[in-house]
Amino acid sequence: MSEQAERESMEFDVVIVGGGPAGLATACRLAQLAQADGAELSIVVVEKGSEIGAHILSGNVFDARALDELFPNWREEGAPVSTAVKGDLIHYMRGENTSTRVPGMLVPAPMHNVGNYIISLGRLCQWLGEKAEAMEINVFPGFAASEVLYDDAGAVRGVVTSDMGIGKDGSKKSAYQAGYELLGKYTIFAEGVRGNLGEALMAKFDLRKNADPQHYGIGIKEIWEIDPDQHDEGLVVHTMGWPMDNKTEGGGFLYHAANNQVFAGFIVALNYENPSLSPFQEFQRWKLHPKIRCYLEGGKRIAYGARAVNKGGIQSLPKLTFPGGMLVGCDAGFLNGVKIKGAHTAIKTGMLAAESTYRALKAGDAYTELDDFEDAVRQSWVYDELHRARNFGPALHKFGTFLGAAFAFIDQNIFRGKLPFTLRNKDADHDSLKTSASTTVIEYPKPDGVLSFDRLSSVFLSSTNHEEDQPSHLVLKDASVPVNVNLPKFDEPAQLYCPAGVYEIVAENGQSKFQINAQNCVHCKTCEIKDPSQNIVWQVPEGGGGPNYSGM
Repeated sequence: MSEQAERESMEFDVVIVGGGPAGLATACRLAQLAQADGAELSIVVVEKGSEIGAHILSGNVFDARALDELFPNWREEGAPVSTAVKGDLIHYMRGENTSTRVPGMLVPAPMHNVGNYIISLGRLCQWLGEKAEAMEINVFPGFAASEVLYDDAGAVRGVVTSDMGIGKDGSKKSAYQAGYELLGKYTIFAEGVRGNLGEALMAKFDLRKNADPQHYGIGIKEIWEIDPDQHDEGLVVHTMGWPMDNKTEGGGFLYHAANNQVFAGFIVALNYENPSLSPFQEFQRWKLHPKIRCYLEGGKRIAYGARAVNKGGIQSLPKLTFPGGMLVGCDAGFLNGVKIKGAHTAIKTGMLAAESTYRALKAGDAYTELDDFEDAVRQSWVYDELHRARNFGPALHKFGTFLGAAFAFIDQNIFRGKLPFTLRNKDADHDSLKTSASTTVIEYPKPDGVLSFDRLSSVFLSSTNHEEDQPSHLVLKDASVPVNVNLPKFDEPAQLYCPAGVYEIVAENGQSKFQINAQNCVHCKTCEIKDPSQNIVWQVPEGGGGPNYSGM
C-alpha cells in the first residue's frame, strides 16, 4: 500500500494551521458568525505543540483592543488578563554599571503602556482554546502540519500532518502512524514567526514579490519568582544601550506580573554583524546590571524559552492571499515594532480572515482567492498602526540605535507616524555578518549559577522533549558547509546564535565535525534565519515535540 493510500482524510469547511492567538481568533470568529446565522460550520485547528500554549512565548504586555472586539465580555468570562500596567520605566544603559532614566516625555508615544496588561500569552491561548472547544470547534494539539496539499488547478486544498513513528534511519517503527490529510474549502495559516508552510506558500505563489525582506529578532525570556519587597505589580521596565553597541539593535524588558513573578527578557535583532555575539549570553550579562539585578537578587528562575520575532513591519508584509487560503498574524509579519506588540494584531487579522472566509462560504465559494481580506486589512486599524510605525525599524538600522531612537521620538511624538516618506531596509539579516578576522571577539563572563546560567540548564527549564529515534528536523542542504565555509569565515556562528546549544563544532579523529543536538531545539527558528550560508532547513518534527512552556 502506498503512503498516500495509508493516509486518512478528514473534510472540514475551514482548516486553521496554528493554535496561537491568530489561529484561535480565526476559529472563534468563524464560529460566532455561523452561530449568529444559525448555520453549521466544521472548523479544525491543528497545533504542533503537545497542548495549546505549549509553544507560545511572548513578553507579554498586551493591548486588549482586539480581544475587546472578539469577546467584549472577556473580563466577566474569566480571560487571564488582569494585571494592568501602572507605569513604565525606560533606562538607557551607558555601561555595565551605569544608566540614565529616559524621561517619559522623550519616550515614543506608542511605547507608553498604561492601559495595557501584563499577561502570559500562553495562558490566554489556553483560554481561547477552551472558548473554541465550547463552540464545538475541533482543536487538535500534538499534530504538526508538514505539507500543503493542492488541487489540480493549484489551489490550496488543505494540509498533511507529519507521520509518527519514523526511525532515524527512515524506517517505519512498530508505532508508525501515517499523517492525516486535513482538507478544507479554505485553509488559514497562522503558524507564527517563520512558519514552515507559510514560507513554502510565499515561495510557490511569489507572495514576497513586492515586499522588503522580513527582518527578525531573537527574543529570550525567563520567568522569575522574586522577593516580594522587590516586586511592583504592574510595572513595566525597558532598557536600551548596554550590552549592545550602537550598531546592534536590542534591548531588555522586565515586566512585574502577578504573584511576585517577573518576566525578564532580551531581544537582539538578527542583523547583528559580529559572529562572536551570543544573544543568550548577552541576556545573561544584562541581568547583572544593577538596574536589573536589584529586582532578581534573592529570587528564583522558574522558566526559560526563546523565539524569533518578526520586525520588518509593513514594508515586509507579503501578499496575504492565494487560491484557497491566506496568511494571518506573525506568519505574515504583523508585529508593530515601535509598540513591541503583535498579539493584538494577530487576533485582529485572524478575525478579518474569518469574516472574509465566512462571506465566501456563505456565497457557496471554495478554493478561491479572497482578495477582500487584503482590502479589509488595509482598511483596518492594524494597517494604520503599522503604517504609522513603518519607519521605526529601518531608522534604527540606518542611523544606529542612539540616533534611531531620536528619530523615533520625532517621528512618533511630533509627526504621529505621518512623515511624508518611507524608509526601507532591503538588507537580509543573514547577509549582515562580518568575518571573524575583521571583528573583535566578544568575551563573556562565566555564569554564576545565581543570576546568570548556561544554555543546557536553561533548556531543561523549557521542558523541551523530542522523540530521539526520529529523523533530525534540522537538515543541512550541504553537510560540508559548516566546517568548510562557516567555520573558517565566521567561526561557525551557529554555536553562538542558537539559544539552546543545538549546534557544536567537536573534534573527531583529529578533524572538526559539525554536530546537531536536535533534541535540545526550542523551535525558535533562529538558525534558519541567521545562518550566513542559508544552509540550515528547519522542518517540523513529530507532533508534540519541542518545548512545553508553562505560563510563558
